[in-house]
Amino acid sequence: GNNSPEYGMLYDYLDFMTSLAWRKEAPEKIDLKEAEAVLDREHFGLEKIKRRIIQQIAVMNLKKQQSGSILLFVGAPGTGKTSIGKSIADALHRKYVRVSLGGVRDEADIRGHRRTYIGAMPGRIMDGIKKSGVSNPVMVLDEVDKLSSSYNGDPASALLEVLDPEQNSTFTDHYMNVPYDLSDVLFVCTANTMDTIPEPLLDRMEVIRFSGYSASDKLQIAKKHLLPKAMESMGITKDMLEVPDPTIEEIISGYTMESGVRGLKNRLDTLCRSVAVHVEQDDDKKVTVLPEDLSELLDMQPIRHGRKLTETKPGIVTGLAWTSAGGEILFIETLFTKGQGKTIITGQLGDVMKESAQIAISIVKSMFPEKEKLFEENDLHIHVPEGAVPKDGPSAGITLTTALASLVTGKKVDPTVGMTGEVSLRGVVTAIGGLPEKLMAAARAGLKTIYIPEENIRDLKDVPQEVKDQLQIIGVKEVSDVLKANNILDA
Repeated sequence: GNNSPEYGMLYDYLDFMTSLAWRKEAPEKIDLKEAEAVLDREHFGLEKIKRRIIQQIAVMNLKKQQSGSILLFVGAPGTGKTSIGKSIADALHRKYVRVSLGGVRDEADIRGHRRTYIGAMPGRIMDGIKKSGVSNPVMVLDEVDKLSSSYNGDPASALLEVLDPEQNSTFTDHYMNVPYDLSDVLFVCTANTMDTIPEPLLDRMEVIRFSGYSASDKLQIAKKHLLPKAMESMGITKDMLEVPDPTIEEIISGYTMESGVRGLKNRLDTLCRSVAVHVEQDDDKKVTVLPEDLSELLDMQPIRHGRKLTETKPGIVTGLAWTSAGGEILFIETLFTKGQGKTIITGQLGDVMKESAQIAISIVKSMFPEKEKLFEENDLHIHVPEGAVPKDGPSAGITLTTALASLVTGKKVDPTVGMTGEVSLRGVVTAIGGLPEKLMAAARAGLKTIYIPEENIRDLKDVPQEVKDQLQIIGVKEVSDVLKANNILDA
């Protein structure tokens, strides 16, 4: 009878199976010029990324089929990773569907439950296919870096099967129990960092980095996209409100702290809401927002960014760090106190950074053998301020080493000098990541001279020209290059 539980389950199953698109769509030829126009209309900048997408479309046109590579967009929050997925779908005239993987711990979330379980459901991938109504949507898999494995199996390995072009033409969801062809789906994955993505999964994807936006990029994005959208959604017209460029620049530099533009969007929304009240109460005049009105209209104090030190003493050096929200400058402070040669490290440093500190100590001991006594008769304290922010990674190696060398020789390092680089025990400075963000932070903080690893010089092409114009950037091969340049070692 139709009131048995079996009936309901079977009905749901058949309903799901029949509402899937089983028919293969014929690939349509896409006009590259038009596709480019769609991408440019929706997103400012991101040239490298757009070029890569256009290449993908060209290949698909030539092969008359969906081509194999899976794109992984990596970058700070708010840099446009998810939203460009939507633009790709528009450019390809395809349906768009977004599947969020943040916090998925269970394989069944991706591959479905067997129907013997009560409350069995298809996995998120097939659910997305059903929502899209076609067999070839553009599917954005958001937050691939937040997959976590647990006792319920490993969702990352289930995802492998989805993304592997060799296997995914016969992908079998446990709930459906029949193979479905996913080979026409264009998968785009997004992540904030690559560190937590399992190796085998990374191998199948082509990584495209979204570096942060420079201040002038953000100004354009605010003027072309964010402000008009905010005004439209609050019902404010152009004749009611004017936000001059200096005001937008002040919001960017003083009220947000990010690589992306999500915070900027929120501030502009807040601004429009505050203005709506003024317009409503006093409707005959136009509101012009000046930079000094901002703390009242946004109801917040300006954010203090890392600013360069005004004066300094031996043992303190400015480094550059990459956080998931973009670049920051950080100060490394070192101090000798009477003691027995212990090392104290504070400032919530991760294991990798603690190891960098040990390497720095060994290098400095070997470079300045005459200072050996200092280390035996004192305790060494290394501190990286802003203790609440966890810091890790090897790229402070050169900063730690320079700070210690400055401490033992008593020679100061100019506060407008910054540096980044990993250091090996031989004293060789090796390459680091996140260079564009780090240099943007350096320019914002008012630093003048930046030492970077020689191997990273080739990455300067990814750094906005306006940032390069503000800084003198020097490539170094060895620790001694930095020490000589800063008069800690005699040249």
